[in-house]
Amino acid sequence: MSPSALSHAMKALETRLGVRLLARTTRSVAPTAAGELLLRAIEPGLAQVATGLAALADWRDAPSGTVRITTFGYAARTILAPRLPHFLRDHPNIAVEVIVEDRLIDLIAGGFDAGIRLGETVQRDMVAIPVGPPLRTVVVGTPDYFAHRNFPRTPDDLKDHVCVNYRLLGGGGLLPWEFSVNQRDIRMRVPGQLIVNDEVLAAAATRAGAGLGYMMEHDVADEIADGRLVQVLTKFCTPYPGCHLYYPDRRVSPALRILIDTLRWPDA
Repeated sequence: MSPSALSHAMKALETRLGVRLLARTTRSVAPTAAGELLLRAIEPGLAQVATGLAALADWRDAPSGTVRITTFGYAARTILAPRLPHFLRDHPNIAVEVIVEDRLIDLIAGGFDAGIRLGETVQRDMVAIPVGPPLRTVVVGTPDYFAHRNFPRTPDDLKDHVCVNYRLLGGGGLLPWEFSVNQRDIRMRVPGQLIVNDEVLAAAATRAGAGLGYMMEHDVADEIADGRLVQVLTKFCTPYPGCHLYYPDRRVSPALRILIDTLRWPDA
């Protein structure tokens, strides 16, 4: 504002309040006692306004800040690892923190901006956006394993097999094997000598012939195709919703919004 416009604004305020706020001479302008009192009263409010305006920096054309995401191992490997390097290169003012664990995390209590989980596990009150295709988990074993055992024809036949079990890190229980039987979804506990809490070890043990493994089809497709692994119970393993990014509010920061646009499937 120009000095004259500011002077007119202050005189109008004094007229409205009925109190002189400034003592004016030909050489200087200084607050009166009433002006000093008003300034002290409104100073915290002015500071809040300044803080609020500064916070809008995140909503400008060049987003910045940190985006915190909770997810699980498979999504971290297949969704985030391939795409984050390009995202970070293109947006140098945005930092991304990824926490990987099995158990579902309360986003607000954990201080997370978003999570990435299988679509069927996302709570209905969340905004959920697909970031990957439908998935399928399959049962596989090595040719050497099947050289000594019959192929299971139904999920019930697994009771006569050795399976590699995976213990969930968060809840501590064993991961159930899920199948579709007569259009009905079932969850089974399977027998086995080996229990691990690391999916890489579970996959390595299956590939070494320790037993049947319950693995993402995406991870073993090449090995099934070239005969290194044999897939069984195929018709009982049906697709299910893939990975979804979710968050609790439709109003998100520009940094998260641009990350969502990068990860969104099938446009990713």
